[in-house]
Amino acid sequence: MSKVTEVVEELAQPIIQDLGLELVEVEFVKEGKSWFLRVYIDKDNGVDIEDCGLVSEKLSEKLDELDPITHNYFLEVSSPGAERPLKKPADFEKAIGKNVFIKTYEPFDGEKSFEGTLLEYNGETVKIEMKIKTRKKVIEIPFEKIANARLAVIFS
Repeated sequence: MSKVTEVVEELAQPIIQDLGLELVEVEFVKEGKSWFLRVYIDKDNGVDIEDCGLVSEKLSEKLDELDPITHNYFLEVSSPGAERPLKKPADFEKAIGKNVFIKTYEPFDGEKSFEGTLLEYNGETVKIEMKIKTRKKVIEIPFEKIANARLAVIFS
């Protein structure tokens, strides 16, 4: 994690918690010639434009006051969306029973990508049920082998 994202997380966390929201992720990325500071927030029943606006306003004041970023950037505050990333243990616990997409660092059981229903997370492994044509298969993936994970939307 870059120094900028760490500083912004420290500044954003109390603001976001005071508003009854959850900090999902902070990104600081260059796209083309512009830098973007993206702060993703969420809550159980989803965030709305007012939540994003309030966090943006309060965080912007803190950033102006402390000035941790020396060059121009755009601040964006938004929801992580329907395919929210799963990063922290609490994210995995909340996702039990939901459809997830997981990529591993190296092939596991002959594959690097897995999609299915998250059945269990115990801190060491995740167990997902995948549908392969007409049958179901349960696979247990060691947590340290997961490169990234997110909720996955199913289109029927």
